[in-house]
Amino acid sequence: MRIAITLASLMLVASAAHASELVYTPVNPTFGGSPYNSSHLLSIASAQRSATASDANVSSASGGGSGTTNDNTTADLFVSQLQSRLLSALASQVTEAIFGDDPQDSGTITFGDTEITFDQTGGSIALTITDFTDGTVTNIEVPQLVTD
Repeated sequence: MRIAITLASLMLVASAAHASELVYTPVNPTFGGSPYNSSHLLSIASAQRSATASDANVSSASGGGSGTTNDNTTADLFVSQLQSRLLSALASQVTEAIFGDDPQDSGTITFGDTEITFDQTGGSIALTITDFTDGTVTNIEVPQLVTD
């Protein structure tokens, strides 16, 4: 009799268990999680990240010291901005020479102590960038889109 009661109670317990589909709910609000998690996740990320890319740039620009962003003067920022704009103009000249109205198969563009040589061969464009101040040579090969 005890065995029958034990079996009956086990069957009741076993039949009471139901399985359902597992559903993943993301925590990060960027991926569909609760928007109330955003400030908490941001504070955790900020606490874990002690160094930033701007810290590394300032540190290397100031000679490797423990510089801060206050070390940059207005003149330093202006020189950096000007250098960026001039390099952008140089990149535009190279792009125009390769893909412009009168595209060339090869050529050389010199800008100060930097020389850029390009050559279109087959389905790619080979760029050689030479910095004459330190003798650095950089080779870049870019595949070219060919349409019929």
